[in-house]
Amino acid sequence: RIKNKEQLSLMKQAGRIVGEALLLARESVREGISTWELDRIIREFIEKSGAVPSFLNYNGFPASTCISINDEVIHGIPSKKRILEVGDIVSIDVGAKFRGFHGDAARTIPVGQVSREALRLIDVARRSFFEGIDKAVVGNRIGDIGHAIQNFVEGEGFSVVRTYIGHGVGQELHEQPDVPNYGLPGRGVRLCAGMTLAIEPMINAGGYEVVTDPGGWTVRTADRSLSAHYENTVAITEDGPCVFTLCDPDW
Repeated sequence: RIKNKEQLSLMKQAGRIVGEALLLARESVREGISTWELDRIIREFIEKSGAVPSFLNYNGFPASTCISINDEVIHGIPSKKRILEVGDIVSIDVGAKFRGFHGDAARTIPVGQVSREALRLIDVARRSFFEGIDKAVVGNRIGDIGHAIQNFVEGEGFSVVRTYIGHGVGQELHEQPDVPNYGLPGRGVRLCAGMTLAIEPMINAGGYEVVTDPGGWTVRTADRSLSAHYENTVAITEDGPCVFTLCDPDW
């Protein structure tokens, strides 16, 4: 769905709320806090900003934020029983709907001192996103984005999750086109101005295979290796990609 100037302006505002919520999450992550408390902090910020949490009750999801720890890839359900510990890495995925349009972004945050491998995994996930958006220009194709991400991640010795991918975003949280984090250059939908995409590398320290917990939500690595998630909402423009959810350019 191609967005006009007014719609892009609303998406930019939704994206700012999401980006600021993630900055608040970064400040709030610490040893001893529960994922339920993190979810509450983020939900209250979104609501005070005049938006509503995109994820709450989405297909029955019971919280406002997806919070996934260590080997959990995505869709972790916040709980008063899940307490962060030093050495954990925690992926926080946030969505906010503002005046009919969604912003969607995620970051993986270390809790205190973590392993060297964990820090490198988080860094590679972030850098792979920017490798991808270098190809997010008018005239390129979706496959150019995914190929750039995959090539970079695998070159660093990690793997790219295949089962879950990025997506279009706008009036719906998930729109066409699909945006895989892997693929072949020159393949897929052609990019044009006004497209808005949630580009979200999900990468694993081990293999790319994943399994879903019995509850049907939390997805984790099949080999129990660490996983990191980095996502932003991006608009394709004639002047290049515009990232709506990036409030701190270094994060």
